[in-house]
Amino acid sequence: MLIRSTCIGIPWRVLSCIALVVFSCSIEITKAQDYDSPDTPAAPPPEQGKCDGIFVTYNFMGREKIYPLVKNTSAQAWSFKAMATVLNAGAYELKSWKIFIGFQHDELLVSADGAVVVNGDGDGFPIKVGKNGTLFAGFPQSDLETAIDTAGDYTQMMVQVNIKGTLFGVKPSATPMPKTIKLVNDGYKCPGAMRRGSYMHVCCKRDPKFKAKKIKTKFMPRQYGDLSFTYDILQAFENKYMAQVTIDNNHPLGRLDQWNLTWEWMRNEFINNMKGAYTHRKDPSDCIYGAQGQYYQDFDFSTVMNCQKKPIISDLPPDRENDDKVGKLPYCCKNGTLLPNTMNGTKARAIFQLEVFKLPPDMNRTALYPPQNWKIEGVVNPTYKCGPPSRVDPTEFPDPSGLDATTSAVASWQVSCNITHPKPKQAKCCVSFSAYYADSVVPCNTCACGCDDDARCNQNAAPLPLPPDALLVPFANRTKKAVAWAHLKHHKLPAKLPCPDNCGVSINWHLDTDYKTGWTARITLFNWDEIPFVDWFTAFQFKKAFPGYEKVYSFNGTKLTLPNNTIFMEGLPGLNYLVGEVNGTHPDRDPRVPGKQQSVISFLKKDTPHIKVAQGDGFPSKVFFNGEECALPNKLPIRSGATLSPSGVLPAIFLSAATFLLLSGRLN
Repeated sequence: MLIRSTCIGIPWRVLSCIALVVFSCSIEITKAQDYDSPDTPAAPPPEQGKCDGIFVTYNFMGREKIYPLVKNTSAQAWSFKAMATVLNAGAYELKSWKIFIGFQHDELLVSADGAVVVNGDGDGFPIKVGKNGTLFAGFPQSDLETAIDTAGDYTQMMVQVNIKGTLFGVKPSATPMPKTIKLVNDGYKCPGAMRRGSYMHVCCKRDPKFKAKKIKTKFMPRQYGDLSFTYDILQAFENKYMAQVTIDNNHPLGRLDQWNLTWEWMRNEFINNMKGAYTHRKDPSDCIYGAQGQYYQDFDFSTVMNCQKKPIISDLPPDRENDDKVGKLPYCCKNGTLLPNTMNGTKARAIFQLEVFKLPPDMNRTALYPPQNWKIEGVVNPTYKCGPPSRVDPTEFPDPSGLDATTSAVASWQVSCNITHPKPKQAKCCVSFSAYYADSVVPCNTCACGCDDDARCNQNAAPLPLPPDALLVPFANRTKKAVAWAHLKHHKLPAKLPCPDNCGVSINWHLDTDYKTGWTARITLFNWDEIPFVDWFTAFQFKKAFPGYEKVYSFNGTKLTLPNNTIFMEGLPGLNYLVGEVNGTHPDRDPRVPGKQQSVISFLKKDTPHIKVAQGDGFPSKVFFNGEECALPNKLPIRSGATLSPSGVLPAIFLSAATFLLLSGRLN
């Protein structure tokens, strides 16, 4: 009856052909894919009706074997589709939702509609997530209203994330599900996720013990981050807006030099012009041949600042600070230097402005979306991981007229970034240890700052002990010294020598003396790159020695209880410039000479009566250079003899003095 009533006037033979074609296509599609579950998502489980919080689901939609086809199951690649949903079934609005999906099958995400991947590498898709899982944050719908406030409107209460990707190592008969799914917003607790075949769900409820700060804000309260960005819309028009980006360095050891900032436009926006910063590429072709050129057909794109989906933005040099066209902004034009507040508060902030053009369907002044996937890098600086932009209350500014009034931004978002611990063999600086009681130096770790995959040396071998003077020459000139030293000291040499540390900056911590009432150490900084460091700083953390700190003699030293008992050091006026590597006196036969700075630091034992200096307490537990945490040696210096008698102290001190004189001679 239904077919006859809805198909009046269509011959039955035509309907039969259409049905046959549809049926044939469906059969062919089914053959091409190996689905472990039906094509349509499973019906919501009864638990959804019982959930009075945030209901999160993950539905595995199916997979298909893709090229290359191999016999090894663990190496076979499969494309897969999945859908995650986040439903606000509670009585409170959920702002800036974030969920964690614990992928575990070497998954590689290719796309995610309805969300952005938070903890990716910042380079966009494809993103490897199969080892530790990943976080998703809502975009463009980041807030989920309640059924009470929307009369049960699911378009405002729920969001769907359509996921496509590749996975490995799963047998054809298995269903590759994640370990877990959960909501990760503050103030919510999630039990273990329940699984039923290719379907997972969990109901996350508000934590009654969580006490949120009572701040009356319409949007999310501003969060602390080691580094934070504020994206303010200053002016809004139908097809464009003027935005201001403010970068604040909040960490006492955080720093950026020659920073490069990148983000991703999600809605085909482009930058028409900028003040206070510039983009590395100015090529109108991306706009002319893209969606921008199709809509703005009479627009002169030759003057556009940038049309890239992922622009690279840098600070302007100081000579552009008073330029009427691109300068004259507060906190701009410092050549990409962001210092911590502990050094210079006025250099802890950067500001630039940009004019952004929009495309349909965002052609009204209230359709405002910030860019996503923010990432910032420096030269030898900390590695920052940034979260998604969160809508915050509009930023207030002093009225430009000078009156006692404030003006507000049209809309504001905040991006919070935090410093991450460098992964093994991915540091940017390293530390060597030496001591008065040892004749060998423990050098930086092999490949501390990375190695090429095609390196002919051993990337996993322990570094060879070195004579003290070997620290003064580049690694290429150390090999002969290290081999000769090994023969002299009867050290075993591996068949394949270890690789260098490949670090641009290295720091030597030499335990100099240890006496009844105190002890001293000598610090030497080496710059192996040709780029000099202006206003450099270094910092040392100690587990037991911190209370005994007395003085550092050639640097400016400051005690910081936060973070974690740190001694902060910077160059004195006139000594705050760590030069780069230069040629030796006779370039034809002398090795290149690194830039060097050196000082002595002294400690007293009255506040640390039980300290064991030579047994390890006299060495730092963490070392930082320009905010980057440096790689530490895995071993401590070994005594040259079985014991060090008082009579043996003099030769050790003499050796230390000789080393100091040698270093001083090279410094001069």
